[in-house]
Amino acid sequence: MSKKAAAKPQHGKAALYIRVSTDAQREEGYSIDAQKQMLEAHCTSRGIKDYDFYIDGGYTGSNIQRPELQRLLNDAKTGAIDSVIVYRLDRLSRSQKDTLYIIEDVLNPHNVDFTSINEHMDTSTPMGRLMLGILSAFAQLERENIRERTRMGMTERVKSGLWMGGGRIPFGYDYDKESGILVPNQDAETVRNIYALYIKGYSLNRIARMVGLKYEKLAYQILTRKSNAGFITYNGEEYLGQHEPIISLETYEDAMECMRRRSAKKLSTSEYLLTGLLYCGKCGGRMRYQKWGKTGCKIVCYSRDKSKPNLIRDPDCDNKGSWADEVEDAVVNDMVRFCVAKQEEGFKAPAQSVLDILNEQQAALSAKIKRLYTLYGTSPDPLLLETIGEHQKELLGIMKQITMETERGVISKQSAKLYKKISTISDAWDALTHSEKQTLARTLINRVTLTGEGLEIDYSL
Repeated sequence: MSKKAAAKPQHGKAALYIRVSTDAQREEGYSIDAQKQMLEAHCTSRGIKDYDFYIDGGYTGSNIQRPELQRLLNDAKTGAIDSVIVYRLDRLSRSQKDTLYIIEDVLNPHNVDFTSINEHMDTSTPMGRLMLGILSAFAQLERENIRERTRMGMTERVKSGLWMGGGRIPFGYDYDKESGILVPNQDAETVRNIYALYIKGYSLNRIARMVGLKYEKLAYQILTRKSNAGFITYNGEEYLGQHEPIISLETYEDAMECMRRRSAKKLSTSEYLLTGLLYCGKCGGRMRYQKWGKTGCKIVCYSRDKSKPNLIRDPDCDNKGSWADEVEDAVVNDMVRFCVAKQEEGFKAPAQSVLDILNEQQAALSAKIKRLYTLYGTSPDPLLLETIGEHQKELLGIMKQITMETERGVISKQSAKLYKKISTISDAWDALTHSEKQTLARTLINRVTLTGEGLEIDYSL
């Protein structure tokens, strides 16, 4: 004999759910008290006397991680309630996926009815269940429209040079809400020190310890932020910010160039100057330092070293190697000669007149856009907005050209500074640390090729 399911009482305990977001609390009809009055009136008209309020104040409807909603779902699963009533569907959730999950996966399987007063929805009826899917889709659409409008507004904001606002303020800055821009704070000097130390050749790990940062990654994040040089990066695009730069664009580009060089040629922990740069002129294989009895150290080809077969290019290579101290002396002397020659050749920076013209165009166009915004404020006209948009695109193109021209000048200056630096260290070479010597060698040189009779140096600049 089968057991019959217990009949559901006509009016069990109802859960009256209320949600208000921070902004919605100020809107008429969305306050907690207003929703309470409408929900209680609904219960009175339906003869529902046993009910309890579940109120989430100041919570977004974009997810279900709300304390009172979680309590409601748990009560539905345990049978403590048999119906849920809300003023509007979006009070439950603004996500179609979450709405369907709550009703289809939690309420319905536990025989809990759902009612939305505003939409006249009752899931105990077929029409109510049909309306549920339709209205949930509209709630999701509205949420996506709000997100899109917010994103568009943020893009216009950063285009004008204002910071995005909110959290994640860059280290070294405070955020001024009234002006909408970043303001350097007491940590700005630490930011400058990080760039200076990195350009001098110190590792990020050591820099972090020197300036008191907890992790090496923090030093890397600070170093790679172009906001330190006065720019704002948003959605993969760069915009010129209104905030005061902590460092110059030249310093930023100098640091990024150092980073590119270091990532291409990782600094070695070896005690030898040219480790990682040595190649055999006979077989094309790599070469290494090898202690040679008590007489010193030689540079030998890996093809003649049977212990590492994967590095053998030619088992019959006849390159007998060279004395390491002789090779290093020759390389250092050639580095100095090369840099002196380059310095004497001189470097032609991009014509300053190009930058002057671009800067003048930027200033004129910015002033024009500002005047158009003022005009639009007094007399809104869609054609004005279209014109402003066109000018903004043109301004963005000019800003990119300015960046390119500036970078050309920075690269030229970087090369000149580097050659000058190398050409003046010949007398002070012995006073440099091993790390500084390695840094200079790896900055200048791609490879050193030894033929047994002589050497060839391939410079990277």
